Amino acid sequence: MIGESLERREEFLVVLAEIVRIASAFTLVEFYPSSWLARVIGSTPRRAHASYRTTYDLAESALRQRQQRREAVEAPARPKNAMTGEEEEELMDELVRIHKEGDLGVPLTIGNVKAVLLDLFGAGSETSSDALQWAMSELMRNPRVMKKAQAELRDKLRGKPTVAEADLADLKYLKLVVKETLRLHPVLPLLVPRQCQESCKIMGYDVPKGFIVLVNAWAIGRDPKFWDDPEEFKPERFENSAVDLKGTDFEFIPFGAGRRLCPGLAFGIASIEMVLAALLYHFDWELPRGVAPSELDMTEEMGITIRRKKDLYLRPTVRVYL
Repeated sequence: MIGESLERREEFLVVLAEIVRIASAFTLVEFYPSSWLARVIGSTPRRAHASYRTTYDLAESALRQRQQRREAVEAPARPKNAMTGEEEEELMDELVRIHKEGDLGVPLTIGNVKAVLLDLFGAGSETSSDALQWAMSELMRNPRVMKKAQAELRDKLRGKPTVAEADLADLKYLKLVVKETLRLHPVLPLLVPRQCQESCKIMGYDVPKGFIVLVNAWAIGRDPKFWDDPEEFKPERFENSAVDLKGTDFEFIPFGAGRRLCPGLAFGIASIEMVLAALLYHFDWELPRGVAPSELDMTEEMGITIRRKKDLYLRPTVRVYL
């Protein structure tokens, strides 16, 4: 998005975690929408406004960071570590260009640019990192699956120094591991809120027009009506199955379905597969001393995203060097 690491990365991660907590919490205003007192004493709106002000400040910082780097390229004596003039433009450069030239047909304000960047930074980092933690957690709890996934990787890559994107197509079992992870641990357990466009009746319940509807993808993925041994981590269940996560099989919808299907599906899956493949290819992994696979704490921290309640700590041993 900006061609380099965000300078205020750690600050961004802290405020992102705060926003995730706030977004999944109820407020007094939601319980008492007509109460002026609830609006006055409710702390969550104030926290939310403060967090969003911080994120927009971070977006402004990212814009400045990118601009300074471009100016360094155009300077007569550019720093040794500056990007070359031949480097392709990043997403931020294109958005800023559209903002300045106004050739989109509708105005693209600098506030719009910041909002897009924040959406991409937030949605792209929080969801993928959570999914990777759950994947590694399940692999540590299931040594057989870990061994099988690593054997496939090391057989297909045959000593290559790194995992490339082109290698992912041949990693069939790794893809099954990712699917099974998202079945048990959909990153957005209730997806994103939907608004009912027309009054209807579902399973005897009246759903008025305009009401907010939440879809429990977490429960659907564990429903014994659709899945054998639903609480077990079995990637092989997808081996000869036509069920996929692209939104056409409603028993498995970690990315939603229909016109509101997650637009980042392909990018998100590729990101998770690439990082997971690198972790399994280059390292062998062990739990801390004294912790058995069956004892690994898998408690969830519910929110707009579903995280591990406790951090995952593992001991790596390098097997394939870069």
